[in-house]
Amino acid sequence: MDRTPRVALLWRGDRETRSTATPRNNRYHRVFEELAAIGLHAEPAVYDEEFADEVRDQLLAADAVLVWVNPLQDGKSRVELDALLREVAAKGPLVSAHPDVILKMGTKEVLHRTRHLGWGTDTHIYRSVEALREEFPARLRSAGPRVLKRNRGNAGQGVWKVEDIDRRHGGAMARVLHAERGSVPEEIALAEFMARCEGYIAADGCILDQPFQPRLPDGMIRCYMGADKVIGFGHQLIKALIPPPREGPDSAAAQPGPRIMHAAAAAPFQALRTRMETEWTPQMMEVLGIDRASLPIIWDADFLYGPRTATGDDTYVLCEINVSSVFAIPDQAPAEIARLVAALLAEGTTARGG
Repeated sequence: MDRTPRVALLWRGDRETRSTATPRNNRYHRVFEELAAIGLHAEPAVYDEEFADEVRDQLLAADAVLVWVNPLQDGKSRVELDALLREVAAKGPLVSAHPDVILKMGTKEVLHRTRHLGWGTDTHIYRSVEALREEFPARLRSAGPRVLKRNRGNAGQGVWKVEDIDRRHGGAMARVLHAERGSVPEEIALAEFMARCEGYIAADGCILDQPFQPRLPDGMIRCYMGADKVIGFGHQLIKALIPPPREGPDSAAAQPGPRIMHAAAAAPFQALRTRMETEWTPQMMEVLGIDRASLPIIWDADFLYGPRTATGDDTYVLCEINVSSVFAIPDQAPAEIARLVAALLAEGTTARGG
């Protein structure tokens, strides 16, 4: 390109946020700095459905669009935004992550589609209310505590730990705990709880079911990826799906610990890094039909610790993949994001979603 390439960074906000946004007054300022450092012109593109046409015009004038918008946020979904981004990508600008790639990677269904990989576990999918009602109770009784997950969501919305506690009054009773912060366990008829989940299937087309991982208190490892390479890790002692302490769900003791960031070369995570780069990511790409140019410029995979091997080594179970809005990020990530954007623009490729 003869002119300086333009990169739009898109996130959700109101009209005032859009009118006052600069490359310096938001949490993405490091990304802006790194893009500028390698000669790319980066600009804020604050989005809301109220002024979608204005944002569309801005994005069509850009060479690349980097998107940070959650699936569910402030009572709004991405339905209209995803349609806009597909339109923009079809006319030339690189869009990352492309909505079609999000549907492949960034929904819980990926846990079922890749359950045979080394990161997988005993994962089931229910595509109808009838299937959930017919299959889930027996699985819960025979396999122990399960985790039900709605297909699209964030911040623990629609993720439940379910335990079979006994049978009373002719129906199974369950203890359920929502993953949203501030939740407390509830004892409820299993049939009544499954009725609550019907809305997830209606909205998302399915609901997922995995075994509860007993080592959850050991924390979650977030593996940050720049396309197909690990660019860092975050380890956090999470409290989701763990009953709150006596002090209550809003007490300090019930809050998750800080996410401790680590460089890609951090010694404790090298086995996981090797498997992500050489086995699991390439295998996932093949299963989902995604080429390297279409991989999100920034994404992450959340892992829980699985059972230890006979020799005491850790195993890892994929909890979810985050593609829509990956932040906070390791210190090394902004420079890697900028490098990948520049490389894709130089190659003249577009992330169209395969």
